[in-house]
Amino acid sequence: MSKDKKDTTPKQAIGVDIGGTGIKAALVDVRSGELLSDRIKLPTPTGGEPEAIAQVVVELVEQLDAKKKTPIGVTFPAIVKHGRTLSAANVSDQWIGFEAEAFFEEHLGRPIHFVNDADAAGIAEDHWGAAKDVDGLVILTTLGTGIGGALIYKGVLVPNAELGHLELDGHDAESRASNKVRETEELTYEQWAERLQRYYAHLEFIFSPDLFVVGGGVSKSADKFLPLLDLRTPIVPATLRNNAGIMGAAALAVGI
Repeated sequence: MSKDKKDTTPKQAIGVDIGGTGIKAALVDVRSGELLSDRIKLPTPTGGEPEAIAQVVVELVEQLDAKKKTPIGVTFPAIVKHGRTLSAANVSDQWIGFEAEAFFEEHLGRPIHFVNDADAAGIAEDHWGAAKDVDGLVILTTLGTGIGGALIYKGVLVPNAELGHLELDGHDAESRASNKVRETEELTYEQWAERLQRYYAHLEFIFSPDLFVVGGGVSKSADKFLPLLDLRTPIVPATLRNNAGIMGAAALAVGI
């Protein structure tokens, strides 16, 4: 990046992370990834319909930027292509095929960067977290209700990698190996690790990555299952936790 570009790039941005149960936002220093405000959170409206979610996003942004000058990045739990949401996870089906980016821009009164939630988390982990300074291909997976995924190659995002929907043994991978499945089927960590081994070995064969980063709430217990995996590729827990989506959205908002 040229000196001129560094001088003109905004140094702060707002990241908004929309989830099925909560919507979080904060002001971020995009040079360091540090949160410059408290992380504020409001419940996702019941039903998760567009207008109700937009009103919550507006409320959060107004708390952080009353002057309406700060760049904004917004994450969403869906496939996002050219600003349109092509799927919907734990929100209303009204989002499927919806011009979401333009919708939020209209409500916020300014341009935004709109991105899949796992993709934003992947960017954050690559810039400031577990994958910082790793040269090559990084694959972030989030083990939660399903399995989210992000591909980052030398700092560049390859968007909308639906890695939870790879077919394994006749099933979507996330229907066999997500953290929700572990809880529902009351699998031990050893039993779950056998399924994760199958999943990550398959990802490894397809992509030959340089690093796997494992996110999701269960990553706090990574020592109970990651050491049970036998892979050629290093695999480490994510480090940014619930701030990753906010941080990645903010970074993308300013083109970092």
